Amino acid sequence: MFQIKPIAPEAVARAMQKAERYRLLNEPAEAESICLDVLEIEPDNQDALQCLLLSLTDQFGTGARLVVDQAKQLLPRLRPYEQKYYAGIISERFARQQLHGGHPGAQFSAYAYLCDAMEHYADADALSPEENYDAILRHNTCVRMIRWHGLVAAHHEEREQPLE
Repeated sequence: MFQIKPIAPEAVARAMQKAERYRLLNEPAEAESICLDVLEIEPDNQDALQCLLLSLTDQFGTGARLVVDQAKQLLPRLRPYEQKYYAGIISERFARQQLHGGHPGAQFSAYAYLCDAMEHYADADALSPEENYDAILRHNTCVRMIRWHGLVAAHHEEREQPLE
């Protein structure tokens, strides 16, 4: 049987550069694999956890529910601010996937996920380091997506529940 080979601790920085490069090349599965290698030797590496989470969200639309669950399982391993911020990222990116999927009710579920994301971003903003406006920028993107797509809340019986 094939075995996973470990990387050396001194290879972590270069491996993380490669993971980021693979994400930029739209090859999230490759980035995911590298992050898993880094986490094998540094289980609390925050950069690897964040990159892994983003790599998973890059794969939304390909068995999305399973990937969403995998991404959410990483949240408790992050620091408090990042937990809230990346919970928002998961909801926002899932909302975007819903819009692109175009299934019946997609606009209603996208609206619910964007609202969920904005709640997480508000929580993150409250914990935000000084001069870090990332959560505000993401919140504003959610507001604009709602406006651009003319999204509204569903009637109660049509509503899909947010991820959490």
